[in-house]
Amino acid sequence: MNSVSTPPPDRIPVLVGIGEITDRPKEITDGLEPLALLVEALRRAEADSGARLLGEISSLDIVNFLSWRYRDPEKLLASRLGIQPKHAYYGPVGGESPIRYLHEAAQRIARGECQVAAVCGAEAQSTATRAQRAGITLPWTPFAHDVEEPKRGAAFQKPAAVKLGVFRPVSVYPFYEAATAAHWGQTPREAMAESGSLWSAYSEEASENPNAWLKRRFTPEEITTPSADNRLIAWPYTKLMVANPTVNMGGALLMTSLAKARAAGIPEQRLIHIVGGASAEEPRDYLERDQFAESHAQNAVLKAVTELVGGDAKAFDAIELYSCFPCVPKMARRTLGLGADVKPTVTGGLTFFGAPLNTYMTHAACAMVRKLREDATLGLLYGQGGFVTKHHALVLSRRASGEPLAQATSVQSEADRNRGVVPPFVTEASGPATVESFTALYGRDNAIEHGVVMARTPDNARALAQVPAYDKATLAHLLNMDRSPVGSSGALSRADDGGLEWRVG
Repeated sequence: MNSVSTPPPDRIPVLVGIGEITDRPKEITDGLEPLALLVEALRRAEADSGARLLGEISSLDIVNFLSWRYRDPEKLLASRLGIQPKHAYYGPVGGESPIRYLHEAAQRIARGECQVAAVCGAEAQSTATRAQRAGITLPWTPFAHDVEEPKRGAAFQKPAAVKLGVFRPVSVYPFYEAATAAHWGQTPREAMAESGSLWSAYSEEASENPNAWLKRRFTPEEITTPSADNRLIAWPYTKLMVANPTVNMGGALLMTSLAKARAAGIPEQRLIHIVGGASAEEPRDYLERDQFAESHAQNAVLKAVTELVGGDAKAFDAIELYSCFPCVPKMARRTLGLGADVKPTVTGGLTFFGAPLNTYMTHAACAMVRKLREDATLGLLYGQGGFVTKHHALVLSRRASGEPLAQATSVQSEADRNRGVVPPFVTEASGPATVESFTALYGRDNAIEHGVVMARTPDNARALAQVPAYDKATLAHLLNMDRSPVGSSGALSRADDGGLEWRVG
């Protein structure tokens, strides 16, 4: 690291308080709405800090809600807290957003713009879903029907992807799952085994986290084996391999300057320092990416934060790798140069701890603060949003770095520099085509609805094509556990509905 003057204490950001709540109401109408969960999480964060800080918040960031819609939630929360923060922000959808908000709050403190900041998020999807199914009207702040729903998923994808059902996370991430396994020389069976072991490690951490929704360790076989309770959703994912959003959770973190923390009498050993971080993105439309064997944005972000700790990710003695689907932490730990035996979480993962939609990493940050206070020195928080789209990582430490917090965070230029030529996407093609990647979509009865092949034509164009459920031979080829179909040959033809079909041969 470069030798520079140590910033003054009022320009050094530190995390001072964490608060979490998991709400499991016996009666549906007793469930807390997201705003109430936020208030309680913030009160718990204040109690954790040991100082009276809520009234002094001048920077407030709220992670986007999806279980309930509010008009100006940042103003509603500020009103409930009795504050008027200079910065009050309610952001867009994105699983990386809690890390970004923490990083930006730290930068505000480093610039001298504020002394007390809060980042918080909450969801009440479990209660909202139960109420809807029971036809019950919840005694919550009225749902803001006239507020536009945030853009996500299909809003950024091509009509062909929407038509074939590959516009949701659970059906898009499989393209990375198949492409990365083939790139790493794994058979589908070996890739599945790695996913099972990895997810079992997440479940083990969740089993010990008092805030987790599902506190039980699952064996790798339980996770990867389809059953009535663990149905296949999109190949190769079973229910226990995907994020679980049907939870009620709130999380909050309080950050102050070191000077403010000292003035408030907060013990130095409870303060967690922000070392720095990085961010980058892939194109929103996943079909506008050059390939699916890696993410250039993820690589650039993780390499940048590794450089902050001397160039070796083994310097991190606690890490949280975002875990919406197995391919994400599998790619991340390889980029970090870490082995398959690495402990990938301090929280428990989006399947087992729970996936309060965009705000899982708020809880991961709380868990990381606890870990650093207890027995770790350097922690890595890596969050991701969209379809391997938005990436942000943050390094936390029990010790001060002694250097000013950098204001530039984007490593987009590095990601873009490594990006290859993007193949043109076509909706009309016939004749030979090889498999770039694939998935298969399942119904609730574990029966295949149809397969989807991402194909490459001889002139290197990219196309999406259906494999009908009745084409048993092609589906058997795609789902062979002992040989990856990636790179194999077949043919494209026009389907009766005007789309494309792919057949092995």
